[in-house]
Amino acid sequence: MKRLTMHPIGHVVSSRTEPLDDDWDSIDAHIELDPAQFGPEALEGLAEFSHAEILFVFDRVADGDIERGARHPRGRKDWPEVGIFAQRGKNRPNRIGVTVARILAVEGRRICLGGLDAINGTPVLDIKPWMSGFSPRGAILEPAWAREIMAEYWSRARKT
Repeated sequence: MKRLTMHPIGHVVSSRTEPLDDDWDSIDAHIELDPAQFGPEALEGLAEFSHAEILFVFDRVADGDIERGARHPRGRKDWPEVGIFAQRGKNRPNRIGVTVARILAVEGRRICLGGLDAINGTPVLDIKPWMSGFSPRGAILEPAWAREIMAEYWSRARKT
C-alpha cells in the first residue's frame, strides 16, 4: 500500500501529561495552531459551534506497543477479547485518536476545549465542527463492556 504523510496542524496544551484512562472532563485543554501554517482566520466561525471533532496522534505509543490483533480492553480478563478495531485504545496501528470535545472559546489561533482526551504536546491532525447531521443515524448498538468502560471516562466534575 502507498504510504501517507501527514503534518500536524498544531498541538494540545494541557496540564495532563500522562494518558490515564479516565476523568477527562476534570480538566480543560486547548489546541494551538501552528503559526507557520495558519493565521487566526483558520478558526473563523468555529465559535458558533458547541463541539468540535478533534483528530490527533497518540505520538508516545512505542512501536512495540502497537496492537494488530485482539486483546482484552484495558487488560481486563472479565471483558471479552476483541480486535483492535472493535475498541478505541491508543495502541492502534496508525495511532490516530478522535474525540468530540466542547468548544469553550476560540481566541486567535487557539481553541479552548472541554473533554479533550489528549495529553499535553499531542500533535493535532485536524479540527472539524460537529454538526448534528453527522450524528449516527438509527439505533446505536454496543456491548455491555463498552458502556462499562465509559462509565468513568468523563465522570469527574470539572475543576473550576
